[in-house]
Order: sequence, then structure tokens, then C-alpha cells
Amino acid sequence: MDALYTAVATATHGREGRAFTNDGRLDLELGIPKEMGGSGQGTNPEQLFAAGYSACFASALGLVGRNAKVDVSDAAVTAEVGIGKQGEGFGLAVTLRVELPDSVDAETGRKLIEQAHQVCPYSNATRGNIPVELVVE
Repeated sequence: MDALYTAVATATHGREGRAFTNDGRLDLELGIPKEMGGSGQGTNPEQLFAAGYSACFASALGLVGRNAKVDVSDAAVTAEVGIGKQGEGFGLAVTLRVELPDSVDAETGRKLIEQAHQVCPYSNATRGNIPVELVVE
């Protein structure tokens, strides 16, 4: 693959440090969620992954919608990223909740979401590695 763009980010001190990008556009405090024994202060990696996946999937949905001549510009994608014990380590699971415009019928919407799941780089990266559930709202 020839990269069209490469994002560069650095994290210090793991889940209780800072994460920042080389261009300075992102610089934030990281924190462990209360549910995992932390203070809940700061952003956690699962939130960052959820934000990236939801934005990327929405873009992929827009692309397949344009190709199919279906307006999905008002669609909203919510990514829920769960983390839990998996064997000796930890694993992730994702649910993508897609809210489509009322003008898109259920069958067309489901087809577009399935196509977006084939196009989205996050979906391609996670396929076969973590469970991803697609939910049409």
C-alpha cells in the first residue's frame, strides 16, 4: 500500500500520560476510566479509537452513498468500543450504530452500511481481529 497520508502521534506514560500529534493539533491528557479502576479524568485510548472509527465509517458511508446516488449526508455514526479481559491480556469489541436519514429505506440503508464496512480502513484493519457489530438505528 502506498500511503496517501501518515498520522504521527506519541503517547507518554501509557494510559495516565499525554498523547500528542507531531503537528500539535492534538494534545491531551490520558486517563484510566473509573470502570477500570482509574480516576476517569482525561481521555482514554478507547474513546480516541471510537472517535476515529466513527468518523472514518461516516466518510466511507458518504462515499458509497454518493456512488449509489443516495444522499446520506445527514447520517450519524456512533462507535462503541468496549475493552475487556481476553485470555491473559485484553481485547476490544466494537458496535457501530448508524442513524440514517428518514429518506433512506431500510433495505437500501443496510446495503450501504455493508458496503461502507468493506470500504472503511478501520473496518478493514479490524476484520477478523475484533468483533464489529453493525446496527441500523
